[in-house]
Amino acid sequence: MATTRNRLEILAAALLFSTGGAAIKATALTAWQVASFRSGVAALTVFLLLPAARRGWSWRVLLVSAAYAGTMVTFVAANKLTTSANAVFLQATSPLYVLLASPFLLREKIHRRDVAFIAVVALAMGLFFVERPPVAATAPDPHLGNILSLASGVLYAAMIMGLRWLGSRAGGGESALSTVVAGNAIACLACLPFALPARVGALDAAVIGYLGVFQIAAAYVLLSNGLRHVSALEGSTLLLLEPALNPFWSWIVHGENPGALSIAGGALILGATLVKTAVDARPAPQVEAPTG
Repeated sequence: MATTRNRLEILAAALLFSTGGAAIKATALTAWQVASFRSGVAALTVFLLLPAARRGWSWRVLLVSAAYAGTMVTFVAANKLTTSANAVFLQATSPLYVLLASPFLLREKIHRRDVAFIAVVALAMGLFFVERPPVAATAPDPHLGNILSLASGVLYAAMIMGLRWLGSRAGGGESALSTVVAGNAIACLACLPFALPARVGALDAAVIGYLGVFQIAAAYVLLSNGLRHVSALEGSTLLLLEPALNPFWSWIVHGENPGALSIAGGALILGATLVKTAVDARPAPQVEAPTG
């Protein structure tokens, strides 16, 4: 059963996640280098500091870890190519994929009211591709970045459902932490051949350290703990704090301004998900048994 502490853990994770776009853009390293080095730092941090992360390894952990690694890599690449707003808002379409896949993977039913949610999110996704934002220093290839952002959303949904799946099993907490280590290790090793050789300055090293230790390791420890008692859809909804704050940090640090349609699309995605969550949270009407 979800508790206030579980929800606060997920919100704290979302706050840390929200700083990722601005931090990724603050380094001169390539997407391959950022993805490899930050995941390497995160994997070592979680493995060394949390004994539970060294247990619970299985083929299920590796399966979820592959989706996790893909999420990490595509999100970094997207942030290097498009605006932080586009990258995070398109990734925030993950509840749509959770909804569509839940009947098959989590055995959660799709209701008629979910059709409206699907339609609104689909419309919002289209707005990002109708608008053609100008090329900028922090967004050199917005179109490709948008495509990678969508891919990141699909992988993110798979990761959320996978963590929920692991958390529902005996020893799920240990399995979730093992997934954090394995997923980051996979991302690090997969990107490493494309990341070397590398010249890392003091600022780059500081950014990579922050991304690995706090923005990934600490955030995912909080997230894995919270998701043990929160449904996949509710967890995705609480994580909407990330897309709400992510563009703000990039605007403050880099002066990055997303287009009007991108903001509209992001608002539709966030609003539709919040409304759906509120509707789903309403208790079902109880029917009294006949007495006569």
